[in-house]
Amino acid sequence: MSSGQAVLRRPTFSKSNVELINSLHSNFDIHVSDEGGSPASSSLPAWVKQEGDDIYIPSWRPTPLSEPRESYDITAKLFYLPGIPSSRRCRHTRDAIELVLKELGVSSIDLLIVSYPGVSFDADDDGEEEASVDEEDSGNSEDEGFEAQIKTWQVLEALHEKGTISQLGLSEFSSTRLERFLPEVKIRPSVDQINVKDCCVVPKTLIMYAKEHNIELLTHNDCTDILPPGTTRELLGPGQQGARIIAAGSDAGDEDAGLKGDIEPQWVIKYTAVVKDRGVIENKGYFAVAQLGTCIEDKASLAQ
Repeated sequence: MSSGQAVLRRPTFSKSNVELINSLHSNFDIHVSDEGGSPASSSLPAWVKQEGDDIYIPSWRPTPLSEPRESYDITAKLFYLPGIPSSRRCRHTRDAIELVLKELGVSSIDLLIVSYPGVSFDADDDGEEEASVDEEDSGNSEDEGFEAQIKTWQVLEALHEKGTISQLGLSEFSSTRLERFLPEVKIRPSVDQINVKDCCVVPKTLIMYAKEHNIELLTHNDCTDILPPGTTRELLGPGQQGARIIAAGSDAGDEDAGLKGDIEPQWVIKYTAVVKDRGVIENKGYFAVAQLGTCIEDKASLAQ
């Protein structure tokens, strides 16, 4: 994130992935200019690193924290993306946490917040909130179902019991969702992060329920679908602002530069390390993983 623009201009009150996209663009541009530009053939450029089936765009070197671990509050938010089977989440969760721990040179995270796909919070209408829970379960998508959320949470509970994560949190859960969710889990969330258009308008039912169960309410303006497939292809494609890592389309000819295949974003994790006694952000960034082609092992990692 330190390589990104100092000022990001975006519409007021909009849920946004501008920070992620701008920082990736900036990071790609810096590496392209430093190491000789984009590939002239289907081979990868020098500023990209490949390890087995994993491709790091750009090459990644961890930047460990400079002070002892106890000096920091480390938080992370893991976005499970729409359209990705929940059966992959166990691996995705462990991969995401492992990258953050390696990046910061630590063995634990203080707080991990998870964002489930298809879950949104509307502070203006409690009735719509309750209806959306039923729609979530009655829909045909495995990813948005209640059982899939519980199974995913069990993976997080295992990491908590191991000491890798100190506290767990949810995103976009109304009081109705929390009432269903809490009885089904062993380790209850300590944080509920919600998006509201007006930060002063939070349903009283949610405030009372959170207070009763010792859940801290936080706000955010993140996109639920933080990295759509079209955006990912633009980031890595041959366009004017693209990194020119993948070819123009999955059916591109042999003469077209770049990797061939469809691109499918898998997950995104955002992390922040704050020095406690000074309130200074020492390290902040994102990792995003996308799968290229039809094989789950073929994936490209976007590191920032």
